[in-house]
Amino acid sequence: MPEAAELYNAMNPWTGHSSDRFYLDLVLASPSVLDVGCGTGTLLSRARSAGHRGRLVGVDPDPDMLSQAKAFSDVDWLLGDMSTVSLSGFDLAVMTGHAFQCLLTDDAVLSTLCGVFDALRPGGRFVFETRNPLAREWERWRCAAFSFPWQGDSVQVSYDVQPISGDVVDVVEHIVAPTWRRADPGRLRFVSPDHLRALITRSGLIVQAQHGDWDRAPLSATSPEIISVLHKPDR
Repeated sequence: MPEAAELYNAMNPWTGHSSDRFYLDLVLASPSVLDVGCGTGTLLSRARSAGHRGRLVGVDPDPDMLSQAKAFSDVDWLLGDMSTVSLSGFDLAVMTGHAFQCLLTDDAVLSTLCGVFDALRPGGRFVFETRNPLAREWERWRCAAFSFPWQGDSVQVSYDVQPISGDVVDVVEHIVAPTWRRADPGRLRFVSPDHLRALITRSGLIVQAQHGDWDRAPLSATSPEIISVLHKPDR
């Protein structure tokens, strides 16, 4: 049975549209970039292949994910999170793929935000997204089954989702192939826009913009995403 990290890119292929293009354009325009929760390293490896010649660093706490990323040797990959690594001087930090929602407590969020603050140069930006809880997307995940090809087989993916408790949703991702199956539990936090802004303020970062979708529409109650563009004060 393959590990989840081995399956990740097949399940989440690079499309070159919407969120992929949004982040790649930001990375290509920035001389030095930190990818927080970089996973299998797709974004930074794509940026390098597209001609980025500056400093690219990916950080992830999952050694299996990072082992996939290390196939791309022209990017620096670090095991850990923003409470365990010490970095500085970046023009841009990003946190993609809704990885922000794996931060299940205020302390975890603040630790990440403060770690990013320290890693940015004055005037540097941090861009990330989290699903808008007002859109209640988790209620549709039970009907969100899909399939993907893996080593000649069609692999089926479906979800069991528990009702939200506080602002955390428990979900089990079922991955089923003809000769093996996985059931991977996870927890995702849906932070409200107001509470997110309060946590950002406590970190010292400043909200430059918040978008409701990948076309940069204004954030509203019905927006599917909260895409936050933050910056570190110049002084």
